[in-house]
Amino acid sequence: MGFAASHELKSAVFGVSWPGIPSPEGAALLALQYQFEHSQWLPLAQIEAKQFRQLREVLAHAAQTVPYHRDRLRAAGIDPDRDIDPAAFARLPLLTRRDVQRQGAALLSQAPPRGHGELVEHKTSGSSGEPLRVFGTQLDTNFWLAQTLRDHLWHRREFAGKLCAIRSRVNDMEMRGWGPATDALFATGPSALLNIRADPAQQLEWLQQHNPDYLLSHPTNLRELARLSLREGVKLPRLRQVRSFGEALPHDLRTLCREAWGVGVVDVYSAEEVGYIALQCPGHEHYHLQSEHLLIEILDPAGRPCAPGAVGRVVVTTLHNFAMPLLRYALDDYAEVGAACACGRGLPVLTRILGRSRNMLTLPDGRRYWPSFPEMRYAAASIRQLQIIQHTRGMVEARFVAERGLQAEEERALIAAIRDALGYPFAVTLTPVAEIRRPPSMKYEDIVSLVAADDETVA
Repeated sequence: MGFAASHELKSAVFGVSWPGIPSPEGAALLALQYQFEHSQWLPLAQIEAKQFRQLREVLAHAAQTVPYHRDRLRAAGIDPDRDIDPAAFARLPLLTRRDVQRQGAALLSQAPPRGHGELVEHKTSGSSGEPLRVFGTQLDTNFWLAQTLRDHLWHRREFAGKLCAIRSRVNDMEMRGWGPATDALFATGPSALLNIRADPAQQLEWLQQHNPDYLLSHPTNLRELARLSLREGVKLPRLRQVRSFGEALPHDLRTLCREAWGVGVVDVYSAEEVGYIALQCPGHEHYHLQSEHLLIEILDPAGRPCAPGAVGRVVVTTLHNFAMPLLRYALDDYAEVGAACACGRGLPVLTRILGRSRNMLTLPDGRRYWPSFPEMRYAAASIRQLQIIQHTRGMVEARFVAERGLQAEEERALIAAIRDALGYPFAVTLTPVAEIRRPPSMKYEDIVSLVAADDETVA
């Protein structure tokens, strides 16, 4: 299963230290891991056949115990008691975030299977700040844990190392292990948590004190830490790898982390409502869809599957959440489809995660696009942070944090740099601010468009 020599199983049986005999919880994770090791190498057609076999189970349960889904399936002409193929499933209209908010408890199963364990609640405000409550089961959560373990094994992490995580919704603390994905099976090094609300300077001082082997945080927070490390000449001598999650990966982050700390970045694509959507390939910087747990479609504006190289909307169907099945749930994320991976895995590929539709700019002619917005070596050295807000099709506001006021020539140079980065001669308004706060979701966005789209024309 790809275990390193140091990944010796922790035994839960008295008097047995080797070979290790895991707890029932650990055994369940190992059983999934064993199957993942096989399924990842299957041809895509076989993976899809197994997905749709499992989908039939989900649809039958949803039709029997969730009246809302029963009505949706009936209206789409889908018989859950018959085999279903992608063309038939595509007749089911998309389920939007607003639908989930509006329907609420109507999406809950009236009879979740007892063997799937207790209900687990997932709350998210999302980048828009609109609250959302989704329920799963302990079985559903076990897939999340198994995929976390898969990510560790894919990227050959040394469990004896120290893990530091800077993230939202945690209390500052130190722990003996890395968390439930590993603690049921392996003896790991310690971990430490810091809430992301801490000032970047405090975060960097905290990291120097802990001197971790692995660092986990949101991409934009990592970018600020890497920039600060470069400015202050701070090194993290034991650091082996940076792990990022929760936001679209900025274009410059991999380069910045190598410059600052001499290590690479491993990114994951996930959503609170559904869990892991894609993990970074062990041998490449693109992503593999987690097809054993989710049925994922990347759709063009007409609702057709995107070909490799095309960008489309991410639509997810949960395959093991029998408490609150999400059928063709549109995340409002966009991603680029990739070709089959040279690593040989049959799991489909995403080349890039482009982010939410609200991070797309709209041109005067109505076309929408994601600008390439790398870390600009800002025209004024005093600028520490920059955020672009599009207010109209022809005008953007640049909010920035600077150590001092800008001179006229620096303002002109900054406007020129922004236009060049955005790829269009927008009218640019400069607004100095004391700080750029993260929204309630703690997901920072470099670019936010307030312009309502008339259509889904993507440039």
